[in-house]
Amino acid sequence: MAVAAKQVTTGPKSKRRRARGQIATIAAATVIGVITFAAIFAPQLAPYDPYQVDLPSALQEPSWEHWLGTDMQGRDLLSRIMYGTRLTLLTSLTALLIGSVFGALLGLVAVFFPASDGPIGRLLDILLSFPAVLFGLALGASLGPGLLPVTIALAIATIPEVGRITRAAALVVARQEYMQSGKAIGLSRATLFFKYLAWNCVPTVFVFLTLRFGFIVLLGAGLNFLGLGAAPPTAELGVLAAEGRNVLAFAPHVATYPSLAIFLLVLSLNVLGDALRDKLDKRLL
Repeated sequence: MAVAAKQVTTGPKSKRRRARGQIATIAAATVIGVITFAAIFAPQLAPYDPYQVDLPSALQEPSWEHWLGTDMQGRDLLSRIMYGTRLTLLTSLTALLIGSVFGALLGLVAVFFPASDGPIGRLLDILLSFPAVLFGLALGASLGPGLLPVTIALAIATIPEVGRITRAAALVVARQEYMQSGKAIGLSRATLFFKYLAWNCVPTVFVFLTLRFGFIVLLGAGLNFLGLGAAPPTAELGVLAAEGRNVLAFAPHVATYPSLAIFLLVLSLNVLGDALRDKLDKRLL
């Protein structure tokens, strides 16, 4: 049985499957690299000012002059997508980092101080029960439209998931011998918390965040598409897709290309996240 299983895992089909996985990972990393590079250096690479109105050139189809065409105001769509991707990535990454820090701290505190486990668990359950769209609606109504409410909503939506993942990882770490040895030799609580407990949870949390990033990008673009965040003429992918829905019948390229940019970015992030999980998550070995 063992020999047969080994032959199956090392056979031609398994090798082809691994090769396809490697090709998909390389392709995803390349797409993310190109998109990120174009977003970071958008001021230098964009062929036009993304906010320059040119009404005589409105709704032009893709051409050599405007590679992806123009929108309703005659603005170059390629330039707006490059700037929009920059803003989408910045908002999503900021929200992910803020939410992960708070969520990880809650998960670690729940394990390190057992008396707080119950209240923190209930708090995470409450946050998990509210969709991010509701947070976006509430924050948009109180703070007004803009990227700040969307960023806060995405951060709050990240907290419970990261908190639960961190708590599960911390429970495993807390049972390890080095934690008990550290307590026995009289190490300070700060050392045990940060150097031993938190540090050994980092790989698990990092793997989860690589998988979460694509979802946060999609959710943020969706909130902006619904008008809960940035407002026109802000160049943001969700906003660009929302603007294009008004002219889908006779200028589909205005909504298609921003939507395609979101699709490629999220798909590539998910594929790369799966690959990193397979490499870093030792539980899968």
